[in-house]
Amino acid sequence: MGRLVVIAAVFLVVVPTASARLLLGVLGNANRFDALTAQQSTVDHVIIGWNQGYTWGAPAAKLIASHGPVPMVGFTTSRGWPNPHEVITPGGVASGAGDEYLLALNRAVNAWGRTIFLRPFPEMNGHWNAYCAYRSDGSRKDASHSTAAFRKAFARVYLLLHGGTAQELSARLRRLGLPGVSHDFAVNPYPTLRVIWNPQGFGSPNLPGNSANAYYPGNRYVDVVGNDLYDIGGKAEWAANERLYKAHKSKPYALPEWGLWGLDDPAFVRRMAGWARTHYRLQLLAWYESRPGSVFDLASKPRSRAAYRRYLAPLG
Repeated sequence: MGRLVVIAAVFLVVVPTASARLLLGVLGNANRFDALTAQQSTVDHVIIGWNQGYTWGAPAAKLIASHGPVPMVGFTTSRGWPNPHEVITPGGVASGAGDEYLLALNRAVNAWGRTIFLRPFPEMNGHWNAYCAYRSDGSRKDASHSTAAFRKAFARVYLLLHGGTAQELSARLRRLGLPGVSHDFAVNPYPTLRVIWNPQGFGSPNLPGNSANAYYPGNRYVDVVGNDLYDIGGKAEWAANERLYKAHKSKPYALPEWGLWGLDDPAFVRRMAGWARTHYRLQLLAWYESRPGSVFDLASKPRSRAAYRRYLAPLG
């Protein structure tokens, strides 16, 4: 068992000990990736758009069930992924304009009834995402995209996904200055449901107002802290990753996306394996991605693929 840390009156978080099993996963074809790397993927990662699995496409419960044994579902505020067309703003989510979709996700998680990671609005401090508070030139967007709006949106998502009666949820939401709800939501406790707050270790644009911490909703509204780490041109932001890990000492940690951006660098893979062995709160590592021909595909990186088989796959 790990240490129990109380983060709210109704939720507990288990911080894993060094002996806890590391969950390994991938976005894309897990069978193909496992054949390449000898990994036994537990986590099947998918990223969807707002309302996907509700108003269009596969129903949410079916979508979740198709990504077992442990689904990790990231979702954005856009029509699909990748897709720049914004469906709802962070301010809209905070105000309750997206509650029907969150109710559908809440019920789908409850129907699944097993371990699942949900990853709302990942890389929120990256300008390429509609819900980032900043544009690439460093200018701020409007109030509905502010970091304050994002923090309230994330807290609302967290509360509604974990669920409770309409009375309980409304009381918690109103303490945040947010409107209540009219429906009861199914209860999805931690650790069955694990909501990941997942910035980048440093913002893009890299401004104080666009730092990871500027988007942090507070310990009560986060189950797992995540970071995405890529080797781009032989450089990975290890220092930013370490700072993010150390900034949230009461939280389990995850790397929902990590990968090699168009190069074959086995040293990066070896270093990740070493980092995983020495950071006991790390709960999840998911490679991005297993799509033939992708710049991230390990099939085209023989030295890194060999390093993965030797150093990384045995950790799962």
